[in-house]
Amino acid sequence: MSLAVSASAPDCTSPTRAPLGTRTPAALLTMGVEEEFLLVDRHSRAPVGRGPRVIEAAARTLGPLVQPEFFTAQVEVCTTPTTSTAALRAELALLRAGLVGAAAGEDCLILASGTPVIPPEHPLTVTPDERYLRMVGRFPSVVGDYDQVVCGCHVHIGVPGRAQALELANRMRPWLPCLQALTANSPFDRGTDTGYASWRAVEHARWPTVGPAPVLDEASYERIANALVQCGALLDRRMIYWYARPSEHVPTLEIRVADVNARLDAVVLLAALARGLAAVMGLETEEGRPPPHLECGRLREAHRLAAVHGLDGDGLDPVTGARVPAWTVVDRLHERAAAGLAASGDASLVDTLLDRLRTEGDGASRQRGAHRLHGRLTDVVDSLARTTAAA
Repeated sequence: MSLAVSASAPDCTSPTRAPLGTRTPAALLTMGVEEEFLLVDRHSRAPVGRGPRVIEAAARTLGPLVQPEFFTAQVEVCTTPTTSTAALRAELALLRAGLVGAAAGEDCLILASGTPVIPPEHPLTVTPDERYLRMVGRFPSVVGDYDQVVCGCHVHIGVPGRAQALELANRMRPWLPCLQALTANSPFDRGTDTGYASWRAVEHARWPTVGPAPVLDEASYERIANALVQCGALLDRRMIYWYARPSEHVPTLEIRVADVNARLDAVVLLAALARGLAAVMGLETEEGRPPPHLECGRLREAHRLAAVHGLDGDGLDPVTGARVPAWTVVDRLHERAAAGLAASGDASLVDTLLDRLRTEGDGASRQRGAHRLHGRLTDVVDSLARTTAAA
């Protein structure tokens, strides 16, 4: 699904020829978030396909902001466009509260984890939506019979049009592995510690086109998108699953690298950093600066390291390609987005959230920490459910 997110222009101006380092964005970009959650049985903690009933109950208060996802063991919520991180956080909390209450009525818990911690007791079913069923028919080897369900968190940044979305996607490519590492939250998959911080990244890549976006302008995007559908590689253009893609319905850039996270802080941090980067890179576009060149193999390796380590290991410097601690890359991203964060009033908030994340660890390390206490996967599920509900 897509969010109707667009750019908003407050009453302010920007110098036209000042050096980039002294300039600030003239308009606050809007942002929106989609979160996909897993439904698990309150007693077994295994995934269960009660999504249709939970959505029906939640929609009485949340309306169309709650929607089905690919499997009936999933639900999705989406926020409305906003320029305020405080408003975004409040709406995300409201949506989660509505889901938690609706799920409780069906004897379920809402779980924010990129992959299921405990395997399902019964085969999962695909939501009986015409498009989803066509996807199953077209790509049976991807869906398979092994009940692989993944849950992500997608950020939409408002832009004037598709050309601007593609320009931002080209410029943000080197930094998306860092955003992926910040939000890694799927170390367990159906009863097994995968050895990864984000196993969702591995499983999601089974679908066609999942991966870094190529560097494109609007004309080349149209050619490639049409060709992928015409040759049968994709069912439709909505199946372009690049890590950053223009929406097919509304003027947004959608960033699709993150696992869903139980802590709301992680979601707000992701959205604020993504918007801060977009604001800075919009100024670079105005200056006529070319997008950075990053060799494709190096970029894929950066995403692989983010999936393996999250923040507890090495990443790749997006400029030099050198292997450095993941937190070094985070610090460089923070510096890169600083002007955009200052312009939106989010600099202090991001400082606080990054300090908290540095102290308490990413979602993957917290999941493993919950498991180490007693060696029980049910403890991991309970910790995730409590944190998701507490938001």
